[in-house]
Amino acid sequence: MSCKKILAVIPARGGSKGVPGKNIIDFCGKPLIQYTIEAALNSKDLGECIVSTDSSEIASVAKSLGVLSPFKRPANLSGDEALSLDVVQHAVEFMESKNGLEYDFILMLQPTTPLRQATDIDKAIQLLIETRADSVISVVDVDGHHPLRMKRVVDGRLINYIDQGYEDMRPRQSLPSAYIRNGAIYAVTRDVLMNQHSFTGEDCRAYIMPSSRSINIDTLMDLELAKILKSLT
Repeated sequence: MSCKKILAVIPARGGSKGVPGKNIIDFCGKPLIQYTIEAALNSKDLGECIVSTDSSEIASVAKSLGVLSPFKRPANLSGDEALSLDVVQHAVEFMESKNGLEYDFILMLQPTTPLRQATDIDKAIQLLIETRADSVISVVDVDGHHPLRMKRVVDGRLINYIDQGYEDMRPRQSLPSAYIRNGAIYAVTRDVLMNQHSFTGEDCRAYIMPSSRSINIDTLMDLELAKILKSLT
């Protein structure tokens, strides 16, 4: 187990346009946020975990599940345009002031990726420590949504988003691997987060997760798909 001081921040504001009440909506018999809280609490390497929210209801749910929501997120960090970086920095500043210490590593665990497991969190932390990288971000293979298949529409015409000089009709299995962030885990050193104002830094490592645990719920369709994936585990 790591002896580093590690803080996990679960950002969970009350407003959501795509799925109203998303962060505490019922998901297979539990509030959605509960899956992320349980994964954090079952992690062997996390030191502390808090929920950053502007909602008293979400704060109450978090407390009932065994994690702190030690402040009410200010209004300027609660709207649609609020940046995750600012939200997490605010949480770190509050907790460091409260506890009189500086953390070594910070994790952001979004409640909209409920199928991530405690072992995913621990492996990401171990990768960050062992490689001495600036950050580790969880990703998933894009499969058929490959950038070499992406198009732009210009004056009604389809144009290759990445111009190779020809139309690439290779099957998916023949294309080089490509990945996209799945929103499950952002692990970063304190220095990069607080002083360089970044979740990545110059040396960002990939923690690759399977698609079965990588659903990121943004719409009602995502929610239904997540329920199907959950039923298969």
